[in-house]
Amino acid sequence: MRALFEPGFFASTPVRTALVVGAIVALASGVIGVLTVIRSQSFSGHALGDVGTVGGSAAFLANVSPLWGFLGIAVLASGTMELFGVERRRGRDVATGVVLGAALGLSALLLYFDTTSTSTSGAAVTILFGSLFTVSSDLLPALAGLGGGVLGAVLVMYRPLLLSSVSSELAAANGLPVRFLGVAFLVMTGIGVSLSALAVGTILSTALLIGPAAAALRLTRRPGRAMLAAGASGLAATWLGILLAYDSFYWPPARKGWPVSFFVVALVLVFYVGSGSLSSARSRRARGTT
Repeated sequence: MRALFEPGFFASTPVRTALVVGAIVALASGVIGVLTVIRSQSFSGHALGDVGTVGGSAAFLANVSPLWGFLGIAVLASGTMELFGVERRRGRDVATGVVLGAALGLSALLLYFDTTSTSTSGAAVTILFGSLFTVSSDLLPALAGLGGGVLGAVLVMYRPLLLSSVSSELAAANGLPVRFLGVAFLVMTGIGVSLSALAVGTILSTALLIGPAAAALRLTRRPGRAMLAAGASGLAATWLGILLAYDSFYWPPARKGWPVSFFVVALVLVFYVGSGSLSSARSRRARGTT
């Protein structure tokens, strides 16, 4: 145990907070991510993560938690993208690209102000790459509410969301409000991306949103099981990433520690590659028995 858990791991308040935050983020991202992959909206998820840089940068200038900046801009951008491009997938992608381009330009300006007009050190690194060890425990009730709200909304709208994800035409033929479902889902995606951005930063948030979900859908075609698998693998990647980041403070030669986001994203990649190998092995066994 001593070789795995360095001294003070469980006694550290930042570590305990990081573990709770990581669990909330991983579970919410896993559920939202599966539907995002099924709906072929991974690019939208990526765009919302990048757009979140605007909100995070503005939050630093206003001296408030980046979470509120991530959340505000992501919800606004998600509604805008879906309302402008809901008619066709091509139109949705064009709208996403336009919003993303404008947001990245504004992000560059705000990050410049963060680094030149404030006394906050490392603002750009925190926004772009996250830092679970710096999340305040005061945010836990809000994070739990946001994560629980996303999970509850998906549970309530699960069947209509799933049908509209598979075939919007069939959903419309059954009288479902396709436009409302599209906007509602993209807003939920914006919340999920905001939670991921708090954990691993705006640049890497898509990895935690899409990676576990894509790996889970390689192993099972049932969305419900995929959500459970995505949540579990995201949780494992996040908690192992926190452990490795904490232990890295004792690693030579620098003894300054490695970022949590690196370990989390690296583990997500390992899980994704492993799921592909496992899926291929299953296919070979199935062909061998027929």
